[in-house]
Amino acid sequence: MGTRSLTQVYEHGEPVVCMYRQLDGYPTGHGAELAEFLNQFDAITNGIAVGETRKTANGMGCLAAQLIGHFKTEAGGFYLYPVNSEDVGEEYDYHIHEDKVVVNDSWTKENLFTGSWTSFAKFCIKETVAE
Repeated sequence: MGTRSLTQVYEHGEPVVCMYRQLDGYPTGHGAELAEFLNQFDAITNGIAVGETRKTANGMGCLAAQLIGHFKTEAGGFYLYPVNSEDVGEEYDYHIHEDKVVVNDSWTKENLFTGSWTSFAKFCIKETVAE
């Protein structure tokens, strides 16, 4: 049985996408992969400048689309669920906002982490060391 997770991406406080992961949903698995994905971005913009060379997303909806493209490479494993999905058997919930990441243990309802994208990467590394 896998460690399931939900990842929701928010724009202006509203969820725009919910991605379900069937396996490796724990912070040292999905969390670390998610942190690596997020921290490659130099900017979240509102519009794209001509000749833009930075790794960017044109808003959180654009980031959500890139997130799906990054993780969904074959049949199975990842699925799109209705936004605001909860209690679908997941053990971890990841909430991605423009300025922070929130990670909750969905079984105990405990908040495990709230902080910046950079701090999230450090949290995932710390969790790896703790194991």
